[in-house]
Amino acid sequence: MNEGPFVNPGRLNPQRVEPSQADRRSDEELVRMGRSVLLREGRAVLDVADDLGSDFAQAVRWIYACQGRVLIAGLGKSGIVARKIAATMTSTGTPALFVHPVEALHGDLGIASGDDLLLAISRSGENPEILGVQASLMAHGLRSIALTCEAESELARRANLVLATPIEGEACPLHLSPTTSTTTALAVGDALAMTLLELRDFRAEDFAIFHPSGVLGRALRTTVADLMHHGEELPLVREDRSLRDALLSIAEKRLGCTCVIDSSGELVGFLTDGDLKRALLDEDRPLDLPVTSYMSSRPRCVSPDTLARDALHLMESDPSRPITQLVVVEGTRPVGLIHLHDILRQGLGQA
Repeated sequence: MNEGPFVNPGRLNPQRVEPSQADRRSDEELVRMGRSVLLREGRAVLDVADDLGSDFAQAVRWIYACQGRVLIAGLGKSGIVARKIAATMTSTGTPALFVHPVEALHGDLGIASGDDLLLAISRSGENPEILGVQASLMAHGLRSIALTCEAESELARRANLVLATPIEGEACPLHLSPTTSTTTALAVGDALAMTLLELRDFRAEDFAIFHPSGVLGRALRTTVADLMHHGEELPLVREDRSLRDALLSIAEKRLGCTCVIDSSGELVGFLTDGDLKRALLDEDRPLDLPVTSYMSSRPRCVSPDTLARDALHLMESDPSRPITQLVVVEGTRPVGLIHLHDILRQGLGQA
């Protein structure tokens, strides 16, 4: 029976290491390996930052003035970087589109218009597919910006503008896998996107429009009004009532607190179950005392249109005395109550 050619998996995966070999390495040695990569890449990014100059400023101006889209092309690992830069730009107010060089050369160049601009990414600057895309688009009148480690490469020589990110070598011990080169390219892409964000006065509410889903989107759209307890759920007690009445209100609404109002419905105080416990410890007959004797006369309040994440920050703003509830007011009238758990249940504490 012919089972096919013998395949040595070790030859297909020369980097595979048996667990016993990894176990023989100390924690310190493994950490040293990882730290070496981070330090080499970090230093390379700092070197690029130090060398940033007028070419970067001109690239920002060209992209800012672009009436079409920024077409970002890259192949292999550079293609992954190109996708990320395109996604970051698009989500922060700069329309961008990743262009796969191979597919572009087989018909996808039809998406380009004369108002677009090309950002071509290549470590060596000698990739034939990238050069082909660059030549075709420049022939149609598009400006070309090259993002490459090699300032004297063919890609750089043909481009209208060059963003050079020279590196001393990859962080890969074999000096083969793109590591430092992709990190510096990605960092420059982020620098472009964030500079453009500032120039466009792009704000959190704009960000929310482009991120309607996920934790970030919810955090930028969810207000206190969306989560607060209101109407019949809102615990209220009049200021001329006793702590016994306040206890009934707290127990009935099960929010651990109650708002104290005057005869016209204006907020005059706030009482928590913690305040009640303090009264029980301090007094012989605490439940007959007026509610005003243990209430807080200066409760923390928010308006209904406050972002839920900002309400959470307010609750946590005093580390020595964090609070778990906020009164929601319109003017001086309580219209709702929001609890810490209402926000955390939405996952907004991770935003």
